[in-house]
Amino acid sequence: MIIIEKSGKTIDEAVNEALNELGTTRENVEIEVISEGKRGILGIGAEDAKVRVKMELTPLQKSEKYLKEVMESFGINVEIKGTYEDESVKVEIVGDSEEVGKVIGRRGDTLDALQYLTSLVVNKGEENYIRVTIDTENYRGKREETLIKLAKRTAGIVARTRKSITLEPMNPNERRIIHSALQEYRNVTTYSTGKDPHRCIVITTKKKEYGEDYVSKYRYNRKENEIAGV
Repeated sequence: MIIIEKSGKTIDEAVNEALNELGTTRENVEIEVISEGKRGILGIGAEDAKVRVKMELTPLQKSEKYLKEVMESFGINVEIKGTYEDESVKVEIVGDSEEVGKVIGRRGDTLDALQYLTSLVVNKGEENYIRVTIDTENYRGKREETLIKLAKRTAGIVARTRKSITLEPMNPNERRIIHSALQEYRNVTTYSTGKDPHRCIVITTKKKEYGEDYVSKYRYNRKENEIAGV
């Protein structure tokens, strides 16, 4: 909620000042008259009218307001563009490469933190959960492609060597991408180990299912096992 107070020669003038600042109309706000003001005599003793105007923010407005405040506080010059549809807020942060780099952070850590904190702000006071996604320069799409390639390449190595491989620590979303990319593979499986923020994915063979002669089967049946080309 946004609450502002405005003064004017009349109540209507004070209200209009508040509406102009909020960029909205009367039906979207709650108006409280603090003082009706006084005309005075020959201008002596005159007092302006004063109002307090309250406006509930939409999920999109909450996200944009919060992100703009964060960007300004860190001196990051970017533009916030958001959409809201089907109880989902999607925000695109636009700026030059240097500024965008600050928003992304190391391997997306800053971007993930912004998304998490924005989600907390947006969902405060909401009856239904609002999904929040924050992206910039399609970073998330590119990162997903990279993780899928990593998963398939590592699965190929595990299948050939029958030695488990532990990947670097990843956040929950990135771990889901790895698990999903390999869930249909018949010859390898994945599981997570450790505690956040150091939780990792382990890729290993399904030894119980394939037995000791798996390697020879793999060599002659790469296409069936979906490992070809990784």
